[in-house]
Amino acid sequence: MMNLREIEARLQSLVEVDLLNLLPGKKVEDVIIQKLAAAIHLNTLALENGSLAAPDVYTLVMHPITSGKWHDQQLLTILLHSITTVAQEAGFKFTISPTITISTDEKIPLNDAEIIASHRIESMAETNATPLDTGSLDENGRIPENAFLIVEGVKVFPLVLTVVNIGRRLDNQLIIDDPRVSRNHAQLRTIKGRYVVFDLNSTGGTFVNGQRTSQSVLYPGDVISLAGVALIFGQDNPPPRPDLKDTSPFQNASSDRPTAILKEHSTAKLKKK
Repeated sequence: MMNLREIEARLQSLVEVDLLNLLPGKKVEDVIIQKLAAAIHLNTLALENGSLAAPDVYTLVMHPITSGKWHDQQLLTILLHSITTVAQEAGFKFTISPTITISTDEKIPLNDAEIIASHRIESMAETNATPLDTGSLDENGRIPENAFLIVEGVKVFPLVLTVVNIGRRLDNQLIIDDPRVSRNHAQLRTIKGRYVVFDLNSTGGTFVNGQRTSQSVLYPGDVISLAGVALIFGQDNPPPRPDLKDTSPFQNASSDRPTAILKEHSTAKLKKK
């Protein structure tokens, strides 16, 4: 099993080779390589069979100016290919095809970035095919373990209640003092062991991964936008789901939030011909 330094060195090597072959002149900053390596190393998940699963949802949060060059889909694909290769070489497995998404935050320095790595624990296709029962909470009030929101890239808000109201009013559990946010903007509610976000007829709307929504099941790595105020939903070490065999990642990200999804044939495409 590779240690952190070995993962970082191997990731750096893979990225440089792929960039040289396909995008000459491009460069990925060392800080992103370092933080990606740490994210892979620190966010593995132990499976029931004793193996380790690498994170399959990666969100790179950076300054809007810095994010400009990342609107190149091929660059994201190269980075994701390198992440996948080094994780597999380190002995980690992927339970589903990994994804990588770019998010922006003006508070992050131009030469820095934050990496959020997590595990998508259920197939979006299966979720969309099952009507969501919003009529009741879990009978035992079960709350997803270790769930949290990252508010505007700087504040971590632990989710420890079955219902969390979000807005500008002072009686909300999560108060966001921003004129774009309505007084009662959105609500998180636990249903069947998951957090679901509901829009409360807000003026600016509630968006999940770039898509406007009235209600949406949340998964680690999802980006919620309240009229432009970004919240990232996360969950440390979510429970494994060995009962799920056929899984697929979310593929409906909007065009203004570039997302790369690694398919099985990506490796073949990236090899130098």
